[in-house]
Amino acid sequence: MRTTPPTRRFRRVGAAVIATAALVLTAFGSAGPADAKTTVAKVTPSVTWAKACSTPKAGYAACNAKRVTGGVTEYMADKAFKKGVTPKAADATTPSGFGPTNLWSAYGLTSAAASKGSGETIAIVDAYNDPNAEADLAVYRSYYGLSACTTANGCFKKVSQTGSTTSLPSGNTGWAEEISLDLDMASAICPLCNITLVEATSASYANLGTAENEAVALGAKFVSNSYGGSESSAETSYDTSYYKHAGVAITVSSGDSAYGTEYPATSQYVTAVGGTKLATSSTTRGWTETVWKTSSTEGTGSGCSSYETKPSWQTDTSCTKRMEADVSAVADPATGVSVYDSYGVTAGWYTFGGTSVSAPIIAGVYALAGTPTSGTYPAQYPYDYAGTSSLNDVTSGNNGSCTVSYYCTAATGYDGPTGWGTPEGIAAFAP
Repeated sequence: MRTTPPTRRFRRVGAAVIATAALVLTAFGSAGPADAKTTVAKVTPSVTWAKACSTPKAGYAACNAKRVTGGVTEYMADKAFKKGVTPKAADATTPSGFGPTNLWSAYGLTSAAASKGSGETIAIVDAYNDPNAEADLAVYRSYYGLSACTTANGCFKKVSQTGSTTSLPSGNTGWAEEISLDLDMASAICPLCNITLVEATSASYANLGTAENEAVALGAKFVSNSYGGSESSAETSYDTSYYKHAGVAITVSSGDSAYGTEYPATSQYVTAVGGTKLATSSTTRGWTETVWKTSSTEGTGSGCSSYETKPSWQTDTSCTKRMEADVSAVADPATGVSVYDSYGVTAGWYTFGGTSVSAPIIAGVYALAGTPTSGTYPAQYPYDYAGTSSLNDVTSGNNGSCTVSYYCTAATGYDGPTGWGTPEGIAAFAP
């Protein structure tokens, strides 16, 4: 068991990009006169979106993917402002959300993404089947200059919850959007990693949990879960049956319904991942983050669990049980990420948000940081780096109203909505 963090610290390697991952900019129209940029104000990002999955019934989970359906994203606004033009409406022909190089820059991952992750496997656990998963992933990776990840070259594998490659679940368009999002974000953060997609027969906790166990049985040391539902007294039994895997970094979305807890993010054995609003800025970092909150019912989840035992490494004093979340990453649909999807929608590029974005991002960061130490629960790792330069402390914003301030309001140090903050390199996620 690691008791003290390594002394080395990872810092940003500028905004340099890998030559093979050149980002193709969306078409915003031709630039105006040389001084046009000084006369066109940056448009404030504002979008509409649709939930990929409906509200679950008892014993079932919903995916946390949010697909943008209209408006102007941060990516569109920033690129247009730099060109001195007004952003055009997004369409499916070109990306309108952040791509890999943006995420590497925001989270200090440029160097690690170029050199680390080879031989590691990230497992994605979702419900139902996306028949176009591999083909859509190929489009995403090709567009952004990432190496091919296919069944043929051994990088990609898709199985059912029982490990079958041929007897797969029925298709579901909503969960297919989630699958595309998860695969693309795992690829964006850790381009050299292998990816295993494990598809549960349904969105019941029993089937998703069986898929979780299968992912670990297949050898994955990093498992991303972008789903959840209301807490219940049954969750502690789910914990021991499905989510208690020492030596495996399991990440889970904290939820998208603003202040309030969600399972399995509240499991004491997983890394609960909150969500932020990410935007470019003139700071040294070049980016700024606040708590993601769109309304009183839409934003990142957080809170004190009603059922889960507090892990020994979590030391906040007001919550006597498990506190959600641990860390965070971008999740606001208005500052969302680009995803390629073709199953049940017009084939093309879409921008997605929700904590379904942040969970696979953090799984990818864990994979870049290296195989977890046997017998440990990697959710503890970021706590060893609390308050250091290895994490970007998010100190502004809230996700609702609460009786204990840090449960729902960002603060210096730990807070519920964003945990200890967002990655600044990989050190805080290393074994």
